[in-house]
Amino acid sequence: MVVIQNAINDVPINEQKLKDTLQKIITDLDKGESELLIRIVDEAEIQDLNKTYRDKDQVTNVLSFPSDLPVEIDELILGDVVICTSVVASEAIAQNKTFDNHLTHMAIHGTLHLLGFDHIKESDANEMEALEIKILEKIKIANPYE
Repeated sequence: MVVIQNAINDVPINEQKLKDTLQKIITDLDKGESELLIRIVDEAEIQDLNKTYRDKDQVTNVLSFPSDLPVEIDELILGDVVICTSVVASEAIAQNKTFDNHLTHMAIHGTLHLLGFDHIKESDANEMEALEIKILEKIKIANPYE
């Protein structure tokens, strides 16, 4: 189940479309029964989270926080993806993308982090990017890395 928390009441977001898209994606990745929280925040909140949890005192587009419940607790919670829509909007303009498509990409990117993907090593980055491209292609969003 995908839950959207629009903490800043960002109106341009089509929450139902984003929720439906992400539910389909986690279902396709065999995690459809899991809970995924997408939290939409402002620059101050994402900068605070980035500083607190990543020791980087700057804004960013997306952060992922995997669930840290012990395995003994039988809950299927992937974790939280926190997205700063003002950063996503600026990036979309700079990269000549639609806001909707870039927001969807960032939500997918964050969700893949919750599933164990990362981009620290080049080989892992290539694997993650390839999966993102494949997922985005299925929902008719162009390769964001071109």
